Amino acid sequence: MSKQYPRDFRDRALRLVDEALPDHETEFAAITHVAGKLGVSPEALRRWRRQAQIDAGTRLGISSEENAEIKRLKREVLELKRTNEILKAASAFFASELDRPTLR
Repeated sequence: MSKQYPRDFRDRALRLVDEALPDHETEFAAITHVAGKLGVSPEALRRWRRQAQIDAGTRLGISSEENAEIKRLKREVLELKRTNEILKAASAFFASELDRPTLR
């Protein structure tokens, strides 16, 4: 189960990692230390750090804004596909009505 943390909490955690880096041999050691103090998973803190680096442009990857845009576009495509299926079904229905002989 995913637990959502407020943005200010995540920002504070990332600042603490930056401050702890000089006191530890590795980045992971600093992340583990800070995660233990804050009561969060070291993996979650590592992912927050990676995403912050991507958003800042210091690491390659998809930024948070790009990811949100991709999700929005995927939802839009799904909605357009649904609409298209409805229109296809409606046009098939009306085409069959036109082919039906009338009783006049």
